[in-house]
Amino acid sequence: MSERPNGLTYAQAGVDIDAGAALVDRIKPLAKATRRPGADGSLGGFGALFDLKAAGFTDPLLVSTTDGVGTKLKIAIDTGQHDTVGVDLVAMCVNDLLAQGAEPLIFLDYFATGKLDVEAAARVVAGIAEGCRQAGCALAGGETAEMPGMYAAGDYDLAGFSLGAVERGAVLPRLGDQKAGDVIIGLASSGPHSNGYSLIRRIVERSGLDWSAASPFSDDETLASALMRPTRIYVRQVLPQIRAGRVSACAHITGGGLIENPPRVIAEGLVARFDWNAWTPPPVFGWLQQAGGVADAEMRRTFNCGVGLILTARPEDAGEVLAGLIEAGEDAFVCGELAAA
Repeated sequence: MSERPNGLTYAQAGVDIDAGAALVDRIKPLAKATRRPGADGSLGGFGALFDLKAAGFTDPLLVSTTDGVGTKLKIAIDTGQHDTVGVDLVAMCVNDLLAQGAEPLIFLDYFATGKLDVEAAARVVAGIAEGCRQAGCALAGGETAEMPGMYAAGDYDLAGFSLGAVERGAVLPRLGDQKAGDVIIGLASSGPHSNGYSLIRRIVERSGLDWSAASPFSDDETLASALMRPTRIYVRQVLPQIRAGRVSACAHITGGGLIENPPRVIAEGLVARFDWNAWTPPPVFGWLQQAGGVADAEMRRTFNCGVGLILTARPEDAGEVLAGLIEAGEDAFVCGELAAA
């Protein structure tokens, strides 16, 4: 191809290939640190390979999930707190795998922005690697898209994709095993996780508080830091209970809260009957409800209200499930039961 005088370059159009290459170099050690049996490749290829046999599976089904972080990203962007949204991204995907009884194997991310800020992007990916470490899956690849004109200055968006596997006979939910009187076990959340942030941002705006103001519901941190607390990842604690056959269903409490998520894993003819006094939600929820004048019903269908994951178990198994979760470091509690519709 011939040289052309005064020819435009991709950089002049707003896309910096060198910055993208610099980011890849920054994140290679992060990805390498998440390697696990079955995933031993390195970043830079056109696809990610996984060896199910090396991971110990016999007759597996593959399970795939995808999700994002939502408008929680706006707080990260507005305050420069980029370090934990990657954990949120992984959590939203791998906790969904857990709801099918699947073990997370690999994770891929998509980072899109108008102009690549290598430092900010590297902090985001470091959070993704930390989420993968918590979930026991490999950060096997990803895509960075620099798209001038698509995003305002400093803005970015994230999407995550995870692949897991479950032995053919262990898929959740096991609807045929559920009966009225089965126990619902809740696992505590760290706060709103990654849901309801459009409402949260509106409440903060109404309150008149700046993101840098002292948190009105927790000590020794700013409002932004308190609301940026990352989504909890439940994989390592819950998977042993699922594999032991003690759990008939698992629901990740995301958008739709405790009203819309449980019915997705409960057999026809049964409903989740929660004891709303069985746990104390983190103080953030009381502040959001009071500052926003949010009704109880709206809180329960928007937020997790302190319960990030629920499990169902037979009454005779519930004690062992609880003991196992607590031994693994979980804040777990009985929060209701299945009842006839």
